[in-house]
Amino acid sequence: MAAPGTVHPRPPGSKAEYVHEVLRNEIMSGQLTAGAAVPQDEIARRLGVSITPVREALRRLESEGLISYRPHRGATVSELSQDAAHELYLLRGAIEGLCARLAADRITDAELAELHRIHDLMLTEQANGSVENLADHSRQFHDLIARAGGPAFLADHLSSIWKNHPVPTENSLWHDPTDAARFLEAHRDLLEALTARDATRAERVMIDHVELAGAARTTHQ
Repeated sequence: MAAPGTVHPRPPGSKAEYVHEVLRNEIMSGQLTAGAAVPQDEIARRLGVSITPVREALRRLESEGLISYRPHRGATVSELSQDAAHELYLLRGAIEGLCARLAADRITDAELAELHRIHDLMLTEQANGSVENLADHSRQFHDLIARAGGPAFLADHLSSIWKNHPVPTENSLWHDPTDAARFLEAHRDLLEALTARDATRAERVMIDHVELAGAARTTHQ
């Protein structure tokens, strides 16, 4: 994992886009931790750009909820309070629960087969102790259910919530064996409910699953 001081090769595109991509990746990977200062001058020197694209990138990151401004400190990586985290997971539970309810009626056999494939892959990764990709595969699992149930609006709304309130990779609850085992049990129950076309159960399992993750997240804070 590269340190925040690393100079990254600049890809094609605008300088502001480049700075945004680098800083977002560093926040998502945990290289820039919650509450860390993001000094504009230092970022500009490190990435070989002027202050202007750095400011543009920080404004975009602020709109995405990843950067906030504090008195006398300037730009810092956003921190999610326990109250905010609690509300976030309640919101996710409501949206994802509705998606699961709708998916029980709308999901296709091909989509169910893909859910089973992802679930089996995650079981294999867990058994082998390969936790690096569990969070990404879980996101794919949840996104598939959301898009099966709410393709017109709900799935994109949920994707926006995920994007604006990301969890750094190193802080993923999937790295905890106990949490991972409970989450995989919930995925199994979701698969059973969706296969049986049981909308009420699918919604209940999804809400309980997301709220359990929220409780675990606040405990680990």
